[in-house]
Amino acid sequence: MRVLAVAAHPDDVEWLCGGTLALCAERGDEVFIAIATNGNVGTGDPSITREQIAETRHKEAIASAAIIGAKVIWMNFDDEWLFDNRETRERFIDAIREARPDIMITLNENDYHPDHRLAGSIARDCRIPASVPLVKTKFPETPIPTVFVMDTIIGNGFDPEFFVDVTSVMETKKAMLSSHLSQVAWTEHVFGTEFTENMFIHARFRGIQAGCTYAEGFKLLHTWPHTGDMRLLPSGKK
Repeated sequence: MRVLAVAAHPDDVEWLCGGTLALCAERGDEVFIAIATNGNVGTGDPSITREQIAETRHKEAIASAAIIGAKVIWMNFDDEWLFDNRETRERFIDAIREARPDIMITLNENDYHPDHRLAGSIARDCRIPASVPLVKTKFPETPIPTVFVMDTIIGNGFDPEFFVDVTSVMETKKAMLSSHLSQVAWTEHVFGTEFTENMFIHARFRGIQAGCTYAEGFKLLHTWPHTGDMRLLPSGKK
């Protein structure tokens, strides 16, 4: 199968569904990670320019994806300034068409960050236009994927319908997230925590709910048309 995870920022999917993507890669799926913004304000160092941090974060995203053999689709919108307009929708449509996914994993529309919320809603709204031949973009139309919604940061306001046991790939998930070296100091600067600490707490909490050591939580997008269910995910279970 072909799997597309849509992020707002570099490092979003590593935290929220990196283990699931690692399991997809292990079973032979072709994995794509589409990243809407370039992370160009993600530093607390005033000596670093927006262009420099964007270039750094692009390289980190590629290094992270390479751990599981995934391909990065870099949309390159400005961090903190993602908007729902025609330009953005056309770029999201092309990301879907480039990946041609059987499964698309999106951010939750109720997450803490406006870029997360918008990336989730735009990806959801573009899944059908991506299948329409007369919606002309760079890539040709593609079938409508099955859409799963990933967890929110620290699980706020999210009640998973089912879980994926990611215990066996937690070291891979950690390695992917740790590839974003520029964000170690940034996380300590903004949130006062070690970079991977909250990710492990989150995965452990979902694991307790799922009856395993570490897990990631998801919901199925239930709006019509229905094209698949949780059995498309590796070891998905209620």
